[in-house]
Amino acid sequence: MQVPPAQCPVSPGSCSERPPRARPGSMARPRLFRLWLVLGSVLMILLIIVYWDNVGTAHFYLHTSFSRPHPTPGQGEDQDAEEFLDKLLGSGKPGDLSGRKTELPPAAPSRPAQSHLEESVRGYDWSPHGARQSLDQGRQQAERRRVLRASCANASLAFPTKERSFDDIPNYELNHLIVDDRHGVIYCYVPKVACTNWKRVMIVLSESLLDRGAPYRDPLDIPREHVHNSSTHLTFNKFWRRYGRFSRHLMKIKLKKYTKFLFVRDPFVRLISAFRSKFELENEEFYRRFAMPMLRLYANLSSPPSSVGEAFGAGLRVSFANFIQYLLDPRTERLAPFNEHWRQVYRLCHPCQIDYDFVGKLETLDEDAAQLLRLLRVDGRLRFPPSYRNRTASSWEEDWFAKIPLAWRQQLYKLYEADFVLFGYPKPENLLRD
Repeated sequence: MQVPPAQCPVSPGSCSERPPRARPGSMARPRLFRLWLVLGSVLMILLIIVYWDNVGTAHFYLHTSFSRPHPTPGQGEDQDAEEFLDKLLGSGKPGDLSGRKTELPPAAPSRPAQSHLEESVRGYDWSPHGARQSLDQGRQQAERRRVLRASCANASLAFPTKERSFDDIPNYELNHLIVDDRHGVIYCYVPKVACTNWKRVMIVLSESLLDRGAPYRDPLDIPREHVHNSSTHLTFNKFWRRYGRFSRHLMKIKLKKYTKFLFVRDPFVRLISAFRSKFELENEEFYRRFAMPMLRLYANLSSPPSSVGEAFGAGLRVSFANFIQYLLDPRTERLAPFNEHWRQVYRLCHPCQIDYDFVGKLETLDEDAAQLLRLLRVDGRLRFPPSYRNRTASSWEEDWFAKIPLAWRQQLYKLYEADFVLFGYPKPENLLRD
C-alpha cells in the first residue's frame, strides 16, 4: 500500500524542504566554549596584575651586577620561568636601572655631626680594632661572602637553627627583614649596628613616610620615634596578613631577585654597646623588663626600686657583670628569647638560609655604606648620615672584661661563636686565656 504524502500546513510556502532540527545541547557547546575562553582570559589578566603589584612590577627583574649567582644544574626550568616573567613584566635587562629613575632630588650637603649623649652612646660607639681598609672593596665583599658561605657549609660549626630551611623559619622570626619594592632592596637590621640610620635610608628609598604630604628626602630629618615604629616598615613577617598563603612564594621570589644586605659588628663590642645604651642611660622600659630581675637575681636586692629614676638616684644600677650573668643564665632563654639588642645575628637575619649579596661591617661603616649606595645606584640622590666614634672604645677589652671571670668569658664566646665565625671576626684569644 502506498503511503500518502505528509499534509502541508495551510500557510503558503510552508511545504518547502526543511533542514533537520538541531539536537538539544549542540548549540550550547559553542556558547560554553566562548564563556570558558572569556573566563580564562580574565583569570590570566588577574594573575598578571597580581604579579605586577605584589612582586614589584619592574623591580621583579631587578638584578645588581654584584648580586646574582650563576645558575646551577637543576635550575633550568626555574630560569625559563623567570625569563618569561622578565619579558612579561619589563623590557629592561638585569641590572639596567635606567628605566626606573626615582624622583628623589640630590641630597643636601651633610650637616655637622652633633655629638650629644644619646647619639654618642646609643648605637655609634664601636671600636675600629685597627681594621685595615681594603684597596679593593669588591674583593673584600667577595671574601666576606665566601667566609659566610663556607662557614654555613662547615659541618664542624654547629649552632641552633643552622640546618633548617627557609620554609621552616616562623613568620615572627622574619620581622627584621625590611623590604623596599621601589628599588628592589631587602635589609636585615641588627640593633646596635647603625640600624637607626639604615632604617632612615630605607624610609627615604621606599617613601613609606610623608612629611607635610611629601616623602622625606634627608634621612636625618626623620624623627627617631618614626624610625623604630614597626608600622613604618614593610617587613617579611607582615606578608602573611597581606598575601595569605602566597606569602612564602613571594618572599622567595623577592629573596631571589632583590639585593639583600646586612651590617654586623664584633659580637662582644655589640654587647658592650647594648649594655651602655640600655642600662647606663635611664631607660624605663628596659629597667622594668630586664634590670629589675637582674638586680633581684644577681645583686641580691629583694625589692629594687620600682622606677629607673629612683634606682639611679639611689646609685643602684645593673653592672656589666650582672648583664653577662643574665646572658649565661639558662633560665633567661627558657622564659623568653633574647631581646633583639643582644640576640645573635644568625637568629635575627638567618644568614645560612638567605644568600646575602652585601655584608657590611660597622668597623668599616663609612666605606661600606658609600660602596653599597653606589652599587644600588642611589648615591647621587642619597647619602648615608655621618657616623660617630667613641674616643675611648679602643680600650674596650681591658675596661669591660677585666673583672669578668675567665670561665664566664669562655661561656660567652661559645654563646656568640657562630657570629664570630660566620662574619669573619677573629677569636678574642686574649680574653679566653689567663
